[in-house]
Amino acid sequence: MSDAQTPIENRPPSVAALFLERVAATPDAEAYRYPVPTPGEGPDDWKSLSWAESAERVHAIAAGLIELGVRPEERVALAASTRVEWLLADLGIMCAGAATTTIYPQTNADESAFILSDSESKVLIAENAAQLAKAVEKRAELPDLHHVVVIDAAGVESGDWVLTLAELEQRGAAHLEKHPELIKERVGAITKDQLATLIYTSGTTGRPKGVRLPHDNWSYMAKAIASTGLLGPDDVQYLWLPLAHVFGKVLTSGQIELGHVTAVDGRVDKIIENLPVVQPTYMAAVPRIFEKVYNGVAAKARAGGNAKYKIFQWAAEVAREYAKVTQDNFQRTGVHSAPFGLAAKHKVADTLVYSKIREAFGGRLRACISGSAALAPEIGYFFAGAGIHILEGYGLTESSAASFVNPGEAYRTGTVGKPLPGTEVRIADDGEILLRGPGIMEGYHRLPEKTDEVLESDGWFHTGDIGELSPDGYLRITDRKKDLIKTSGGKYIAPAEVEGQFKAVCPYVSNILVHGADRNFCTALIALDELAIEEWAKENGLEGKPYAEIVAAPQTVEMVEGYVKQLNEGLQRWQTIKKFRLLPRDLDVEHGEITPSLKLKRPVVEREYKHLIEEMYAGAREA
Repeated sequence: MSDAQTPIENRPPSVAALFLERVAATPDAEAYRYPVPTPGEGPDDWKSLSWAESAERVHAIAAGLIELGVRPEERVALAASTRVEWLLADLGIMCAGAATTTIYPQTNADESAFILSDSESKVLIAENAAQLAKAVEKRAELPDLHHVVVIDAAGVESGDWVLTLAELEQRGAAHLEKHPELIKERVGAITKDQLATLIYTSGTTGRPKGVRLPHDNWSYMAKAIASTGLLGPDDVQYLWLPLAHVFGKVLTSGQIELGHVTAVDGRVDKIIENLPVVQPTYMAAVPRIFEKVYNGVAAKARAGGNAKYKIFQWAAEVAREYAKVTQDNFQRTGVHSAPFGLAAKHKVADTLVYSKIREAFGGRLRACISGSAALAPEIGYFFAGAGIHILEGYGLTESSAASFVNPGEAYRTGTVGKPLPGTEVRIADDGEILLRGPGIMEGYHRLPEKTDEVLESDGWFHTGDIGELSPDGYLRITDRKKDLIKTSGGKYIAPAEVEGQFKAVCPYVSNILVHGADRNFCTALIALDELAIEEWAKENGLEGKPYAEIVAAPQTVEMVEGYVKQLNEGLQRWQTIKKFRLLPRDLDVEHGEITPSLKLKRPVVEREYKHLIEEMYAGAREA
């Protein structure tokens, strides 16, 4: 067990209070930087907001919501991509004393309606006409939703139910003229236990669960992040992560406490273009981004001819060896050192390869924070050796995202570092990681039984992950206790849910296993029902063929592909099956692949058909 490090004392009850303190302390300092697209093909023009300018808009949004009748702790939903208005709206909601319900902009109308209904959200702040359309489609099912506020007004007609963000701010500013102390009073009345954020996380049963995160969670996170010493007031953060996700959201709290600049743009296709412009000193990302960069560098080298590709491969091996040796030496001696021969090779590789990679990241990057899924160690060691230091962290929606992070120079690739100050960790007898501290959720929204399953009366939270602690407190995640899987892009997927949906779609399936943990897309192993497929075979020129030949036939693969496409149409983008393989025989009890009660034994099947799984991901790094 690792005891809590120095607890975080004297924190204000809310990030809203922290925001007012920040504005008062450094009103003229730059707070946010955001892109304004220019006509034609030219690069975006970047503009800035000072803390005082941000506060003016935040207060207007808060007062506008109060004028609409939003009361303390009532929910205001936010369905928008990562952009400066998301940050301002979230702060406005909190400064009104209300609570933010986050919705991914990619979420379909049905699930959006479920979240709006379950959270009893009174107002929805929607990014554009497309997000508004989802609410309009389901309006009859949303009696609690009194207003929709639209950020981008193009193609939107405002009225009683719909108003633009600009109109909300105008109404708020007018309201503040009559009640100048309104925001100070609302923020002053917020208690630490008051609900601040409701984030919905996918469950194994299909419907997502609302995780209730009170104001104290974020206030603690802000102070704890600052206390690590990893960041300072002169940093520049490049923020592109989805703010509907807890990992993106927690980064906003630390920034307010430290007062540094955040450049915000959620367009993933703009990352490569933005990095040299923003020149960040740090950024957070999910493993998939580092995989993409690595793949891109490798593909570029391969395109440059055999000689260039050989140089890249050599440099990649040198990077990994250098990272392992220097990290080991630092652990023993406190100094990052390497033998003369390796250091000399590293210097040559740096000139030929690594320096160009660092330039692509903007040239000033001190560290990247990686979380939300496991980073493949070989990718981590490659970037470490190339001078892009990736500090892995660990946390869950239920723990406000940041429970562990690697400590600066002492980081160890393959671990998620040490607990944040004030967070306790212990490993249960079965290896499960348990957490306790001020970052842990209040519980699941309107689901007391589900809360009791994971949260003990003395505050210990069951993560569902298996791990081990080193003698000096570094945590390594070794396995997952729960069946829930997470892609390398950080998305949770309940495989049983997808498998069940496929069985409902395809009449020939017997067993299906969805795979995708720590991968960049989902795949499936599919076993067909012998009797059903033999009947189909008679009508498709395969009569009398043995089962193995039928499933190997191109027309069978094509038929199943049609059902996979049909399945994918009803799934969220990150749940879709990109590749599949038909198994040469059905799964059975005799081979230990299913239990006598016909439950799938995932580890057994994945081990048995590892070659097919690897075949589906072969070349994915170069994709």
